[in-house]
Amino acid sequence: MFTGLVEATGRIREFRPEAEAWELVVEAPALGGDAALGESIAVNGCCLTLVRKAEGLLHFDVLEETRRLTNFSTLSPGALVNLERSLRYGDRMGGHFVTGHIDVRGVVGEFEARGRDHFLGVGIPEEFSRYLVRKGSIAVDGISLTIAEAGAESFAVWIIPHTLSVTNLQERVPGDAVNLEFDLLGKQVERLMGAPVAL
Repeated sequence: MFTGLVEATGRIREFRPEAEAWELVVEAPALGGDAALGESIAVNGCCLTLVRKAEGLLHFDVLEETRRLTNFSTLSPGALVNLERSLRYGDRMGGHFVTGHIDVRGVVGEFEARGRDHFLGVGIPEEFSRYLVRKGSIAVDGISLTIAEAGAESFAVWIIPHTLSVTNLQERVPGDAVNLEFDLLGKQVERLMGAPVAL
């Protein structure tokens, strides 16, 4: 479980197919010293297990399905990624509950400065629009954000200068793919409302 508050950024060193899985290597000196083997780390919002680390490099195994369904398939060496270690018992809950299980990829549409802030519009497949709630929460590349506008095939959020400076959004441009995770509470309610009553 995560909060959507990005702890650090890293840069992709390598992303290559191996015999049993894809290996993702991220250069992340800010986390390399403290991260423990076997722990969960959200990379662009996707929960991955740290399998090896050395000299500031974090190594993860990535399933083919994960690569295909996330923006990992579009990333190349040098790309900036968001990193967050899993929530610990007793930590402050500053964002919202984020599982690290990506629902769908979105596409950056508008992304422009408006005054001191930035306006970010993201296109999504229409069937996912039911999870968009104005003033509700969404994780974009693992960043906990508040939905300002919700449409049939898109949504928009406002980005404050701090968020822009400490996340991969500083390098995002229109046309980029972003990982999206919709609010867990909404998905649970939908599931419960559609499920038969247990007797």
